[in-house]
Amino acid sequence: MRCSAVGCSMMFTLSLLAAPLLAVAQPAGQMRHIGLLRAGVTSGVASMDFERNFAAFRQGLRDLGWVEGQNLTIEYRATEGHTERLPALAAELVGLPVEVIVTMGLATRAVQNATSTIPIVMGGDPHPVEAGFIASLARPGGNITGLTGLQSELSGKRLELLKEAVPQASRIAVLMHTPRPGTVRA
Repeated sequence: MRCSAVGCSMMFTLSLLAAPLLAVAQPAGQMRHIGLLRAGVTSGVASMDFERNFAAFRQGLRDLGWVEGQNLTIEYRATEGHTERLPALAAELVGLPVEVIVTMGLATRAVQNATSTIPIVMGGDPHPVEAGFIASLARPGGNITGLTGLQSELSGKRLELLKEAVPQASRIAVLMHTPRPGTVRA
């Protein structure tokens, strides 16, 4: 199954973020439980990209030794186009024995409102500080971690980290491929 580079890398990264949370949550040898909530549909064209990304997520977990049906259960919920269902679906997942909840898009807020104790791994929110999901990028606090779609906002930090890693560098060049017209360059 093929997926976009961004989607596959995002889902694989989410699996890397979720796996350590599972390791801490219960003693070894027991079945682990992940919840996944998204505001979307489970069939049709709109779900095709998600299905590819979800397959990459499951593959990332398998690569880390977490196999559905053997030592892992994924409780998957989607709004089927009815975003007003998010709070109820979030509450349903919180009521299950899930150890971590992975969210997509609008679902992060619903899960945040439903629990302050179960770890939440958000997938690609573009502005997690402004949305109130985390206190800051440096010190997120709370029970939410995950990915952000920040690009230009992180350019200074990336340069800072590069200078720290290679202090003798006096010149740095950036090569970008932006396949979408109008993409903002940092």
